[in-house]
Amino acid sequence: MSRPAPRAGKRRSEPAVVVAKTLVHLLALAPAAWLAWQIRSELVLGSGALGADPVAAVEHFLGLWAIRFLMVTLAVTPLRQVTGKPVLLRFRRMLGLYAFFYATLHFAAWAVLDLRLDVSQIATEIAKRPYITVGFAAWLLLVPLAATSFQRAMRRLGRRWGQLHRLVYAVAILAVLHFWWLVKSDIREPALYAAIAAVLLGWRLWRRLRPVSPRRTAAAG
Repeated sequence: MSRPAPRAGKRRSEPAVVVAKTLVHLLALAPAAWLAWQIRSELVLGSGALGADPVAAVEHFLGLWAIRFLMVTLAVTPLRQVTGKPVLLRFRRMLGLYAFFYATLHFAAWAVLDLRLDVSQIATEIAKRPYITVGFAAWLLLVPLAATSFQRAMRRLGRRWGQLHRLVYAVAILAVLHFWWLVKSDIREPALYAAIAAVLLGWRLWRRLRPVSPRRTAAAG
């Protein structure tokens, strides 16, 4: 028996999805490329583009983009539910992996540039400073999510995959807390991300707790 031909609508949408994913990749890598250019300018030309404390500037920049991609990843599901466009879900894992990418660079910049990869000092700082503790915990929770963000892992884990990836909610809370505790005076920026996280997580809680209407029950049946 021959395999059924794919629907025309699906065939037409595939090139558009490929183009959109390519654009997302380029946009997601643009901050890293810009930072690399700034570092080159600092090292080669002494331009001062990274300010008086280049190491802190690099760490802050990478951490900021990690939390931005984390928020965008969390926003995909609500956007899909509001717009009714399931194609948006095809970008969620990609965005989550970029959140992990920037979070890993953020952690690496701190460990290498600040602490010179001194393992004992890294461990001491993680244990002693609460804002580093929660930041490191957020990164650790991202590791299994990134490691299982592939079709083979989804098939192997089955329903447990969804349960595992709910850890992203804890990651969001810890990341915002890390940012909030890191800032010593002006908390407007971490407060903004805290508000975004509260809205995105609150939306999920509302969807889970809201009463099921008879129409939705009939449709489900």
